[in-house]
Order: sequence, then C-alpha cells, then structure tokens
Amino acid sequence: MDYLADERKKAVFDVDSMKIVWAGSPQAFEVSDRISKLVAADPGFRKDDRPMLARKELFKNTLRKAAYAWKRIIDLRLSEEEASRLRFYVDEIAYTDLHWGMFVPALKGQGTDEQQAKWLPLANKMQIIGCYAQTELGHGSNVQGLETTATFDADKDEFVIHSPTLTSSKWWPGGLGKVSTHAVVYARLITDGKDHGVHGFIVQLRSLEDHTPLPGITVGDIGMKFGNGGYNTMDNGVLRFDRVRIPRDQMLMKVSQVTREGKYKQSDVPRQLVYGTMVFVRQQIVKDASCALSRAVCIATRYSAVRRQFGSQNGGSETQVIDYKTQQSRLFPLLASAYAFRFVGEWLEWLYKDVIQRLQANDFSTLPEAHACTAGLKSITTSITADGIEECRKLCGGHGYLCSSGLPELFAAYVPACTYEGDNTVLLLQVARFLMKTVSQLGSGKQPVGTTAYMGRLEHLMQSRCTAQRAEDWLKPSQVLEAFEARAAKMSVSCAQNLSKFSNPEEGFAELSADLVEAAVAHCQLIVVSKFIEKLQQDIPGEGVKQQLEALCGIYYLSLLHKHQGDFLATSYLTPKQAVLANDQLRALYAKVRPNAIALVDAFNYTDHYLGSILGRYDGNVYPKLYEAAWKEPLNESVVPDGYKEYIRPLLKQQLHSARL
Repeated sequence: MDYLADERKKAVFDVDSMKIVWAGSPQAFEVSDRISKLVAADPGFRKDDRPMLARKELFKNTLRKAAYAWKRIIDLRLSEEEASRLRFYVDEIAYTDLHWGMFVPALKGQGTDEQQAKWLPLANKMQIIGCYAQTELGHGSNVQGLETTATFDADKDEFVIHSPTLTSSKWWPGGLGKVSTHAVVYARLITDGKDHGVHGFIVQLRSLEDHTPLPGITVGDIGMKFGNGGYNTMDNGVLRFDRVRIPRDQMLMKVSQVTREGKYKQSDVPRQLVYGTMVFVRQQIVKDASCALSRAVCIATRYSAVRRQFGSQNGGSETQVIDYKTQQSRLFPLLASAYAFRFVGEWLEWLYKDVIQRLQANDFSTLPEAHACTAGLKSITTSITADGIEECRKLCGGHGYLCSSGLPELFAAYVPACTYEGDNTVLLLQVARFLMKTVSQLGSGKQPVGTTAYMGRLEHLMQSRCTAQRAEDWLKPSQVLEAFEARAAKMSVSCAQNLSKFSNPEEGFAELSADLVEAAVAHCQLIVVSKFIEKLQQDIPGEGVKQQLEALCGIYYLSLLHKHQGDFLATSYLTPKQAVLANDQLRALYAKVRPNAIALVDAFNYTDHYLGSILGRYDGNVYPKLYEAAWKEPLNESVVPDGYKEYIRPLLKQQLHSARL
C-alpha cells in the first residue's frame, strides 16, 4: 500500500519530466535509473546492517562489495559512465573512491605521456590500487608547509623519499591504511641541496605478491572516525618513509622535470594545467553536495508528510507535520538548495570544459576567476549540505536519531567534505583575496570577467536602491539579481576600503578576515542565484515543470535574503518594508510548493536501497517497518541481556559487595 499516494495526486507538474531535468538529460536519466535498480535488486549490495557491524567486519564487508562491484562492472561490460553510476548507487565509501577520484586524475593531470602509458593501463584494470598521499599529521591546508622530502641522488639516478619528523607522517589519505599498493606522494623536491617546493611522486607501498609493506615503509590505519558506519568503511591511513628509493622517472614530470644530471627545469607544458584537475575535482564535490542534500531532503519531506502530530478536531486525524509553517520554513529552503546546487554543478561542468579548452590554447585569462569560483562554490555548497543533513535529522524528530532513519550515517559520511580538498574557511579567504584584487584593478581599466563581471558596473551598483513596491516584485529576476549583486559589490568594496587603512596589507587581511569571509559568501551566493535564474531561461519541457522550478528558485533566493537581511539593510539597498514584502512572497511560495513537495523529491528518483531510510520509504509505510527493524537489533537476540547475572542481579538483590565488578 502507498501511504503517500494522496500526496502524489496533488502534484500539478509532470514528475517524469522533472526526473530528466534532475538527471541532466534523457540519456543520463536512463543510465541512472537502470543502474540504480540493478544495484537495489542485488542482495550482494545489502547495506541495512552497516551501522551494527564492528569496524573489522565492516571494513572486510566493504572490501567484498568493492571486489563484487568490480566483478559486476566487468561481467556486464559496463561503460565508464555506467560503472561510475554503479559505484555511486552501491553507496559505500571505499578505497575505490580515491583510486578513481584522485589517483587516476593525478596520473592524467600531472604525468607525462610516457608515464601515463606505463601507469594508467595498470590503474584502469585495477592491477595496482592507488591513493593520494598529500595531507600530513602537521599540515593539511598549508600544502607549501609539507615536510616529507624527495632528495635526488644523482649517482644512482633515484629519489630518496623520507619522513624527517613525526609531523611529516602522511595522515588521512583514504585507501592508504590497508589497501593501496601505490600512492601519488607529495614531497619537497631537493636537488643539490636546493628546495624546489612540493611535487608529486609515484611510490609503490606494498608488495604485489603478498601485500606486505615494502622496506622502509611504515603504514597503517589511523583509527575509528565519527559515527556508526559512515566513513569507517574507509581505511584512512598513516604513512612514514625511512629513506625509500624510487627511480627518477617516478616523479610526475608533466609540468617540471629533473634531468639525469640532476638539473631541475620547467617543461613546455604550462604550470597552470594542474588547476584543471582542481576545477574538475571541485565541480564533482558540488555535484556530490546536491546528491547528499537531496537525499536528506527526500527522507525528511516524505516523513514530514507521513508524521501527524497535534491539531485533531473532533476526533479526526491530526495535522501532517509538513503542513506546519515552521516545518516548511526549515525544509523547503533545503529542497530549493538541492535543486540550486544541482544546476550550479551542471554549470561548473561546462566551466571545467571551457577551462581545459582555454588551457590547451594557452589562454589563462579566466583561470584565476575559475579557481576562485570553484573554491568558493565547494565551500558554500558543502557547508550548507552538512548543516542541511543535520537540520533534516532534526526535522524528523526523535526517530531521525535512529540509525534506521539513514540520517546519522549520511551526516557522518558527508561532513568530511567541509575539510577535504580545501578547508571551507581557508577557501573563502582565497575567494576574498581574489575579490580584493578584482576591486583594486577596477581603476586600471581591466574589466572583470565571468562571475565577477558585475563588478564592472560598480558605480551603478553602489548607488542602486531596490524598487520593489509589492511582494510580487520579488519574483522579477532582474530585481533579485541586482539585489544580490549590489550586496556582494558593496561588501567587497567596504572590505577593500577598510584594508586600505592598514600600512601592512597582510596584517589588515588577518584582522579583517571574518568580514572578508562574509564578502566571499555574498559573492558565491550570487553565483548560485544567477545560475539558477539562467537555468530557468532555458527551454524546459514538461507540464508545470518550469513553474515549480521558478517557485523553488524564488524560495532559494528569498530564504537567503531573509537569513542575511542584515547585509541587505546594512548596504542600504533595501528598506525594512521591502524586506517584509520579500518575506510575504517567501511564505506565498511555500504554499505553492507544499502540494508538490512529495513529487519534487520523487523526481530525484532514488530507490529505497539508495536512500537507506525507513523514514524515507517510497510507500510511506514507516511505523510497521520501524517496529520490525527494532527486533533485528543484536541486543534483542536474547530476552535477558548478557551481563544480567554479573551486574544487574547483584544490584537488584543488594549483593554488590560479593559481585565481581
């Protein structure tokens, strides 16, 4: 029985068309739909017992699933896209994520043609398993502070990889602890006593015969991480080198090289190429944010429609929790954010292709802007998603705290995204530096490009004032864009003016860093709002689909405006009355989305297997399944608990003095 059938009947748009919008194309939807059902139907990919498993058992089960997934990929002759979707829907964080997501892209991005010809066939067939060993015990965000050394020995034509201090131990790389046979290791390159900074090296860690660590290598797992299941399926590792020798040709030499004589030189390939890999990884992280947030929102939305509490009139049904305005005001902006992040992720995919084309044509003009833009979007999307998953857990009340809700494990598995590939605050400070540079160059006639193009209209934006007179005026894209542009521009200019008062710019940057982060957030939010609006200017087929996306877009930007009202008022763009009108319009949009809420999360097309949540079940049959799941708890295997005789009985019988405690 479908307990949510009545909710689904309320929808005033074509859900199947929205599924294609979410997937990106009919072809992407077909692949995604087929592979998700294939995974859900395969008992080999069962995951409902994950939070109950001890770490060793959990990890071994992950190894089994990763091997089984690879076998299925080979047996079914899946394409690269299909294989990627299969790993996504298996939904188990594993060493393969780092092998395919970091190790292989590093070989492609930083290896010469000869190096790629040697190593990629082995990596692509998984005859070697790789990880990305950059972060150390003492340094994460400050890559230039890494301490591991790679000293060239000209006599033997080898590099000597060494960990000179405890803090130089590689610490955190996924897949390193127990699985990887090889790593791309980042170390300080030293030739003739000169330090050339951090470079990448391919280092074999374990024997390909019996998997034991090679001489000079100390390697292991760093221990349990936050939460049940979650990231504990991954063997995040510690690694130390004791003068380990590797051939010279195992330095990744696409950008810079060391000759046989020990001379360090730049290759003809521009250094900027490495930024291409960074843009690729960060656009993937933004897409992952939309997936994780949409998953949490799907669970919370369905459960909010199932759950009834208070409001019973004359013995009738209680009120659905989703009908309370307090629930809507917390849930619907997250639903809108999931769609917003999806569309900005699509745009980042285009940006990545554009950057690569330009790099190949030796055009580096858009690189600083693309770098700042991807850094900022990685930061705000992962922060909002992490906070959003936790908010969804709270929106599900007490039952949200159960592992069977799927939300605690989703949160534990997702939150590292706020730190890896750049700490979110550090990234926002990078964006702020770029914004300050952009403002400082405005007087020189250099026109800002891409996502900073609005800075070219600074004079107009500094003077502009909101013209909204009715609540509906906040539905006009031009009105909204100008509001977010004026806020971002004024906050950046204010920071630049305050910075100019310091004789030492670095001292000023440190002192004003909190304000600079806020200016960076304003800029990044403008990007997401503008890309959502741009998406709506495209031809979007399907009855009522565009209207629903317009409502979600309105909820996205108006909820931001409400949350950051102080910015808009402080920059004098808005009057308090106009802020009230914006809030009136926001409430009207909640009412418009409410009957479509279940259909809007159905459009994510997630199977019950992938969601991994009793609260988020497609059929809404929550309570019988929660009751059923409780009896599967290992504690319930016996009626009287283990330990009764030793600890409970002596307490009850007042015999603790003779108990063996």
